[in-house]
Amino acid sequence: MNLDDFSDLIQRPDGGVRRDAEERRERLTVPPGALGRLDELGEWLSAAQQSVPVRAVEQPRLVLFAGDHGVAELGVSGRPAGSAYELVRAVLDGSSPVAVLARRFSVPTRIVDVSLDCDPELLPESVVRHRVRRGSGRIDVEDAMTAEEAEQAIRLGMAIADEEADSGTDLVVLGDLSVGGTTAAATLVAALCGTDASVVTGRGGAGIDDLAWMRKCAAIRDALRRARPVLGDQVELLATSGGADLAAMTGFLLQSAVRRMPVVLDGVVSAACALVAQRAAFRAPDWWLAGQVSGEPAQSKALDRMALTPLLDHGVTVGEGSGALLALPLVQAAAALAAELPEREPEKAEDADEDEDEVAEDAETSESEDAAAVDRA
Repeated sequence: MNLDDFSDLIQRPDGGVRRDAEERRERLTVPPGALGRLDELGEWLSAAQQSVPVRAVEQPRLVLFAGDHGVAELGVSGRPAGSAYELVRAVLDGSSPVAVLARRFSVPTRIVDVSLDCDPELLPESVVRHRVRRGSGRIDVEDAMTAEEAEQAIRLGMAIADEEADSGTDLVVLGDLSVGGTTAAATLVAALCGTDASVVTGRGGAGIDDLAWMRKCAAIRDALRRARPVLGDQVELLATSGGADLAAMTGFLLQSAVRRMPVVLDGVVSAACALVAQRAAFRAPDWWLAGQVSGEPAQSKALDRMALTPLLDHGVTVGEGSGALLALPLVQAAAALAAELPEREPEKAEDADEDEDEVAEDAETSESEDAAAVDRA
């Protein structure tokens, strides 16, 4: 598999449609600029949908890729190694923040177990049936998975994107349910941006103390030594320093762009996968929105490299797609305003004719007065 092939498959959102949307925006009753970034979002959606006016976002979907990372054994996470299935269970039970938000916004949720380190019997068959492997390797000393498993995970993500597009999903909120995932994500970002481990090491969604942060920084440093030699091959990079869940998310993002399906990114994990995807297809980021600032330095690095500006900055660090889901109503509001605000009434033709007649009469009167003044002289 060569991800560079996606470069020829992915086109940018329609620029002509976007110009038409911008022109229509200038004709609305609300002055241009008064809606701030909502104007930009509405025009972006028009281009993505190839529709003026823009259609409402009526079938969004929350898609969560789940996996465990062996590097969590080093104590780099606020959660125990191998416990990502508990995050999945909380979403299924409706007790996690993202589950509450999805319920509140009436957004259906899809969870894909790519590499959870648990017995399949602990979770529903609909969640575990796509599993590529049980857990990902400890990336500081070994590969996360084999090249064959990386390709299988990427193809899984592509298949999930096709299923969503075929079912009518018009926008995806993308998140992850992982333990140790931010360490792998930071390694990918550091490798692709050419920076040091300390620059990208954050404290994760669960939060860690200073000692755990130092362990995490050391793990990323060691993983970087293994990542740099394989930077020229995105599949090998994911196999060496990513994880099966991250590989699946990368495939999902690329195929979503092929299918012209917009995606809202959540935190550092989805941002890292997006950065790998951008390396393969430079037009792909035009199909993505950054939902929120997660506080992870690696996320800021990745988004800056892709020129994506987050929609929200509320200090939400819980992850699991929560921040991106909070941005969804903003995107829906932008679509509604762009579609439903009325245009200004055009000037009536008879009014224009009357104005022309008045100008002509004024001109005749002026000429008569000038002639009378000459006669008197």
